[in-house]
Amino acid sequence: MIHRARGPRGINGPVEKAKDWKGTIKRIWSYMEKQKASLMASIIFVILSTLLGLLGPYMIGVIIDEYILPKDITGTVRFLALLTVVYLTAALFTWLQTFMMVRVSLQTVRTLRQDLFDKFQTLSLSFFDRRTHGDLMSRITNDIENLNSALSQSVIQIFSSVLMVSGVAIAMFSLNWVLAIATLLVIPLMIFSTKKVITYSGHYFIKRQRDLGELNGFIEESISGSEVTTLFGKEEKINQQFSIVSERLRHSALAADTVSGFLGPINNFINNVGLGFVIAIGAIMTVHGQATVGIIAAFVTYSRQFFRPISQLSNLFNMFQSAIAGAERVFEVMDETPDVLDKKDAIAVDSFAGHVEFSHVHFSYEKEKDVLKDIHFQIQPGEKIALVGPTGSGKTTIINLLMRFYDVTAGEIKVDGRGIRDYQINGLRKRVGTVLQDTFLFSGTVMENIRYGRLEATDEEVIAAAKMASAHQYIKHLPQGYQTPLTSGGANLSQGQRQLLAIARAILADSDILILDEATSSIDTKTEIEIQKGINQLMKGRTSFVIAHRLKTIENADRILVIHQGEIIESGTHQELLQRKGFYFSMYESQFHFRGKPSSLSR
Repeated sequence: MIHRARGPRGINGPVEKAKDWKGTIKRIWSYMEKQKASLMASIIFVILSTLLGLLGPYMIGVIIDEYILPKDITGTVRFLALLTVVYLTAALFTWLQTFMMVRVSLQTVRTLRQDLFDKFQTLSLSFFDRRTHGDLMSRITNDIENLNSALSQSVIQIFSSVLMVSGVAIAMFSLNWVLAIATLLVIPLMIFSTKKVITYSGHYFIKRQRDLGELNGFIEESISGSEVTTLFGKEEKINQQFSIVSERLRHSALAADTVSGFLGPINNFINNVGLGFVIAIGAIMTVHGQATVGIIAAFVTYSRQFFRPISQLSNLFNMFQSAIAGAERVFEVMDETPDVLDKKDAIAVDSFAGHVEFSHVHFSYEKEKDVLKDIHFQIQPGEKIALVGPTGSGKTTIINLLMRFYDVTAGEIKVDGRGIRDYQINGLRKRVGTVLQDTFLFSGTVMENIRYGRLEATDEEVIAAAKMASAHQYIKHLPQGYQTPLTSGGANLSQGQRQLLAIARAILADSDILILDEATSSIDTKTEIEIQKGINQLMKGRTSFVIAHRLKTIENADRILVIHQGEIIESGTHQELLQRKGFYFSMYESQFHFRGKPSSLSR
């Protein structure tokens, strides 16, 4: 994949409020309902534990009125043993409901994370250009983990709390409707306070998740660029920037947690006020013979059972808000439409002859700012074409368009007489082999990294490709040869060694069209001469595009296209272009004759 010369990169601005709570919850449920058996089991355990929990306070009232006040010790002990069994059984069902719900949540987030990762593989490069890697990593890790916590701890508790509140209300009205009404008097106050706190804290949770994603993006970029940071002595500057981003997250997290933190104390206060009402009214009714001590004791227990779930619901909303914020960010990515898509009738391709045509192609990353202007040329099968020009002239963009990393703004690109949009994207890219200047190697063995070019290749074919790329000699001397494990990015190899592996990988792919994007830039001159033979052998019979900053390496190209400010300003062989004494001649002269020192002609 080509990583340079893309469009501008940026970070999305802060989100002030949730976009679609109902829609997000509905989409989360679409993942959960796939596990109906586990959900039903968990719900059954919730119902059983709730019923047993409701039975407990009633039994306490019976014990007081029928056994403790009459001083029946034997009956009291027997009834207490039964009450112990009830509470132990309720605890068992509570554990089972939690266990089943954890299974549901883990499977749900596993499927969601897999879907998000699969979506990443389908999105166009322009999507990744607009976002930092750390922010995207935060969505697939932190945001989904927040959802996991909410599902495993909140969903079943919300159902349990609602069921408990309903059951307690029925039980209280069946015992004494006056005390029941006294208990319910504070409910509107709790609802009002909960709504107010949630309203104020909602957008802070969204902001916190956004700031967390930005912090992760900064950390990822800082670690990836640590070598450059050290080289230029910018450690203090990086620390200052990190402090600013981290402080921004601290402020948004503090605001979210502070505002939402008021909910618990407020509702606890209201809870205690309600309990005081119940006790006061109950005491008056007991004095007048309208209630018993057992009923009052049962009501005190019921009132705590009644207000505790309501308080839990309030606190669970804090966690749920964070989860919804994360889920929205996940679904935001999953709702992205790739800029580059297969047509419905796109055809599969097994091979190309290699005839390539750019027909009056225009392209821009941003509107009204063309990167390529009226690019028009044809390449015959087997031709070797070199693209040269200053930095930012559009050379790599031409390759990006051929690979359909982006689609042209105007004009058309054809391969073998058909527009490339007529071909299936995967088939097109499989038939185009690429070697980049910035080589990326995966964690795994040397053998596995070369085989990435063609997964079904045998070990013998991998070794043959390495020999053609002149990589075999140094691979033999690695600690475990071809089975030597590589760290992420191949950091335990030199840049030149990584480049040789990339060339071997392209050789193994055996593509019909070959792209060499400054493929030998990181290799010393002696090694370059050796592998140039292998590259020349590889290019035989294949249409080849070569982007090079060392003009000496493309002197034998069939044709050289000179790109400047998005236009082809010169075209011809090396000798023809020198004889014209135009832009190419100036570049060649500056590289090989300016003060006797070669200069680097970058892209």
